[in-house]
Formats: sequence, C-alpha cells, structure tokens
Amino acid sequence: MLETNHLLFELGCEELPPKSLKKLSQTLLDNIQAGLKEAGLEFARGAAYATPRRLAVIIDDLICFQPDKTVKKRGPAVQAAFAADGAPSKALLGFAASCGATVEQLERQLTDKGEWLIFRQAVKGQATAELLPDIIRKSLHNLPIAKRMRWGSFNTEFARPTHWAVLLFGDQVIETEILGVTTGRHSRGHRFHAPQALSISTPHAYVETLSKQGKVIADFGQRMDIIRTAANAAAANVGGIAHIEEDLLEEIAALNEWPVPVVGNFDARFLELPMEVLITTMQSNQKYFPVKNSQGGLLPHFITFSNIESSNPDSIRHGNERVVLPRLADAEFFWKQDRKQSLADRVESLASIVFQKDLGTMADKTRRVGHLATHIAGLLQADANLAKRAALLAKTDLLTNMVGEFANLQGIMGRYYALADQESAEVAQALEEHYFPKQSGGQTPATQTGQILALAEKIDTLSGIFSAGLIPSGDKDPYALRRATLGILRILIENGIDLDIAGLLDTALDQFSHNFEKTATKTRLLDFIFDRLKGYCLDQGYGIDEYEAVLAVYPTRPLDFMLRIRAVQTFRELPEAESLAAANKRIINILKKTDQAIPAEIGALVEAEEKNLLAAAEASNADILPLLARQNYPMALTRLAQLRDSVDAFFDNVMVNTEDPALRNSRLALLAMLSGQFLKIADISKLQS
Repeated sequence: MLETNHLLFELGCEELPPKSLKKLSQTLLDNIQAGLKEAGLEFARGAAYATPRRLAVIIDDLICFQPDKTVKKRGPAVQAAFAADGAPSKALLGFAASCGATVEQLERQLTDKGEWLIFRQAVKGQATAELLPDIIRKSLHNLPIAKRMRWGSFNTEFARPTHWAVLLFGDQVIETEILGVTTGRHSRGHRFHAPQALSISTPHAYVETLSKQGKVIADFGQRMDIIRTAANAAAANVGGIAHIEEDLLEEIAALNEWPVPVVGNFDARFLELPMEVLITTMQSNQKYFPVKNSQGGLLPHFITFSNIESSNPDSIRHGNERVVLPRLADAEFFWKQDRKQSLADRVESLASIVFQKDLGTMADKTRRVGHLATHIAGLLQADANLAKRAALLAKTDLLTNMVGEFANLQGIMGRYYALADQESAEVAQALEEHYFPKQSGGQTPATQTGQILALAEKIDTLSGIFSAGLIPSGDKDPYALRRATLGILRILIENGIDLDIAGLLDTALDQFSHNFEKTATKTRLLDFIFDRLKGYCLDQGYGIDEYEAVLAVYPTRPLDFMLRIRAVQTFRELPEAESLAAANKRIINILKKTDQAIPAEIGALVEAEEKNLLAAAEASNADILPLLARQNYPMALTRLAQLRDSVDAFFDNVMVNTEDPALRNSRLALLAMLSGQFLKIADISKLQS
C-alpha cells in the first residue's frame, strides 16, 4: 500500500478583492490538483478555503513519492542508423550520446512504419515534498488576477501583498519561499480578535484551529450558510424576511472572516420611494440585506454584517444608520426632481447622446426601433400605437438623475416614471420589459408590447453593430450581442411568436444610411444567430446531429425551427428511423454524383418495386401537405416513416444508374421527389445511428 499524507497550503495576505475571492479560491484548488495529476501524484480529494485575508487548499491522502516509471525515447530508423559496413551513423551516435548510453544498450522496436532504435530508461520517482513548491508556485502564477501588485523592494507580484504562508505535508513543514515569504506552520487569526500567530499542527487541524483560536471561519461555503441563517433570524426578530440575493451573499462572505449580524433602521418616509431604488441603495452602496414583509413589501429595516464581535453593537448599528441616511435622502431628491419633467418631454434630449458613431444618436435609434416595432406589431396584428409609443419613450429614463446614479435601474425607473406620467400600464411595463431577459435564464417579457419592443430594440442593436463592422470575436463582445441574440431567440421561441428573423433583419438593415454591404452583413448576422440557436438547442437536450438535420433546410423562423427539431428527435425513436436515415444518405449521395440536370417529371418506370415506390411517395406527399401547412411535423415524419418498406424494396431490387438514359432519369427523378418530401422538414440523412 502506498504511503500517503495530507497536504495543507495557506497563503496569507492583505484583503483580497471580494468579488474575485471565490473564483480565486476554486481556481487555486483546480490548479494545484492539475499540477499533482501532471506529476503523477495520486490523491483522494481536495478542498478549497478562503477568507478576506487568505487562500488555502487541503489535499487528502496524497502519495509521498512519485511512482517509478520507464521513459522510452525513439531514435533513428534502423535502415538509416548503420552504414553499409555496419558502422553506426552520426545520427545514431548522437542519439546514443544524448541518452547517455552506448549503441549496444539501444533496443530495436518493430512498428507498422518500420523498425526503429529505442532507448529505455528507468526513472525513479521523486519525493512529493520536493515537487510541491514548484507545483504551488505555478498554480499561484496561473490564477486569474486582473491586476497584480508589487510591494516593497520585491519583484514579486500578486493580487495583494503577502504576509505569511503555511505548507504542511502531514505534520512536517516543507520550507521554501513562495511570493516573498518563507513557509512554516504558523497562520494568523482574526485581524482584531486574534492577531497572534497560530501554530497549525496538521492539515486536518487547520479549520478547527482557526475557528477556536483565531475567530476565523475558513470555509467560504460555511460562512455563506452562517450569514444566510443569521440574516433570516435577524429579519424574523423585526417581523420580516431577509431579502437575500446570492451575489450579495457571496460578496458579504468574502468581506467577513467572523460575520456578526447587525439590524439597522431607516425613516419609514423613504418607503414612498420605489422599492427597487431602496433595494439598490442598500445592496449596491452599503452591502445591506433589505427586509421585506410577508406580502413582499419593504420594511424600514436592514441587516448588515460586522467582521467583529463588538462590546458596543449599538455603535455599529448607529454608524450604519448614519451612513445610509444621506444615500436614501439623495435617492428621494432624485425621485422628486425627475418627476418634474415627463418622459415625453425628454425625447428631444436623446439627440445629445451618441449611440455609436456610424449609427447616430439615441434619438436616431429611437426612430429606428419605433419603425421596427410598428412593423412587428403589424405582423402580429397587435396594437401598433402602443408599440410605437413604448419605443418613443424606451430610452428616456437614461436622462433621469435616478438612472444616472443607479444604472441598473434603467427600464425599471422608466416604468415608474411612465405610470406617474399617466401613460398606459402596458406601455409602462414595456419600458422595463424591453431589457428582458437581463441574464441567462432570466424572464422574458410578459406583455405583448414588451415582447415587440424587446425584439425591435435587440434586432436594431444587433443589425446596427454588425453593419458597422463591430462583430464579436473571442471573448470581446462590448455590445453584448451574444446575450441580445439569445434574448431574441428566447422571446420568439418561448412565447410562441412565429416570425421570420431573416425578414426582420431586412427591415432593420434597410434603415441604416452609412456605407455597408447589406447582403454580406445579413449573411453574417444569420450565421451568428444560428450559432446562438445551436447553443440553445444543445442546452435544451437536442443532439448536434438533430440540429444539423434541421439547419440543412435553413428555416429562418426560430419557432418553426424548434418545432422541426422536436419532430426530428421524436422521429429518430421510431423503428423505421435508422433505415430511412441511411436510405436518405444514399439518395443524397446518388443525386450529388449526377452530372446532368434531374428532370422535374418522372417518366416511364419498369420494375414493380419502383412503381410501388412512386405510388407510395405520391400518396405520402398528398398526406403530408396539409400536415406541413399546420406545422405538424411529427405526424408528417411519422407518415413518411411508412415509406420504409417501399424504399428498402427499391434499393434491394432496382439499379438506379442503368445504361438506359431515359429510365435512369426517371429513377433519379423518383429519388429526388422522395428526398424532397423529407427535406420539407429536415435532412434526416444527418442523423447518426
């Protein structure tokens, strides 16, 4: 049995960026585990720990020595290794010297490409303790740190200045230098409660030692659970429910090593402000959890977390109440000032905001979106006046003080201000919904006007940016076009809106007056959209071959595309599917190899099997046409599956490429007719068995 030990590495430093802490912690664990595997060092499991002032990793049951291994090097081919008199060539001598061996110590190996000379060498495994320092240094170097710092007179770089490092293998210290500090067994506790050095006896004593002696909860997930539980309990004490969003919960866990809840209060008069304003003020500016009542309304309380157990908690509460007061007062001022001017009165000022240099101002964009929204409303037989009014006001809240202060409230404030201006409820809702979905998996617009406006706005942005040549590449997507495209697809598909995206792109592109090539731009746009649709289909559980089967017939209505791919997925479960997919592949290959034009009309046929196939194909064509008109693709494919016996009999008994040109043309026309029936839905020859 292999000898193993547990490993602990901890790096202590100044407070790390809170929004990056969890990712840094997990990446460090991943990097170290990858380094161990690359070195051939087996282990049972790994765990990551992180607090504001430390990153740590514990690896359980790590083997103490690399396994011995045999290294094989291949030299020159035997036929080129020796001269005619049997003397070794210069290449052979050089290879032997590079291996530290003589020619006689080399072996021969026969392969399918000839016989080669090889050298085998047994390599004894190194001690794990000798390999660990470099593995850890490399793992730290490869962390995703946006901006590295230098400190003192060191050339060392890291996210923050380092102060200590622990490196234990079992109960023994591996002494080395990492990021300017010498490793040992001494960690540090809470900056205020336990600033003294803490001796860590073994890796598995780490978490308990920090908790009991250092007032530090090392486990990031445990701190999140503690904060969540404490926030809920604190809210219950004031008769409410803590409003906890995961991003903020994670950030608060990254700010505290020993989280202690504090309940604060604010003047109830601020509850007259929109709830989202108060929540944004408390969450974004102050890192507070708001408190709601059982109906979802806000209560005049908040929950914050202190990183110390204060002997005077009231002073912490009063301090936070004093800090949040001016923030809420500013929001109240913005609310009152903004309402002195209606959204409609702000429309002209959109001309002062540049959207993009080739695409004009926000006023230009508003006009384009209005035209496109009116066009879409007409296609859907919706209220065009509501769509046009919503498009006119959609971007006006960008000019308000509130959105200027809290950019994430765009659209939300538009809804509130529109209602205050006595705009219709549907228009007001559309002003918020045209930003939907805001994130992956987020909700799509619920109102028809919101759906229309969201489509128009996103299609205009997508088309405009592409026409300006600013196509996303790699990780660069400054206009969030990938998210916008997925939003377009989700709105159409998930709300059952059957619109032709190619036609909408034509309407959008026709509105731009700068110099660009419309046809090429449209082609690039459709490729970009279909690539996002592929990702959407794969996320929904469809196979890549099912996607490609439908893509082959290029349906440009996303909802229709999804109806087809669902039908293809159902079809492939039929017993006839595999045989028909193979037959279609054969048919397509035959038709591709034909140099001459295939006649539209089917001439005289001779064999009973081809006559039977023609009769079956004519009957199926008559049956599927009304099904296709109703987009009932599953039933249409089920009906086409009934052709299997006739198709199999044809290929078993009929030679297509007969020497009689008239008969050959008739048979090719028959196959083209048969293939065409399937291609009205999808190219099932793409399906893999």
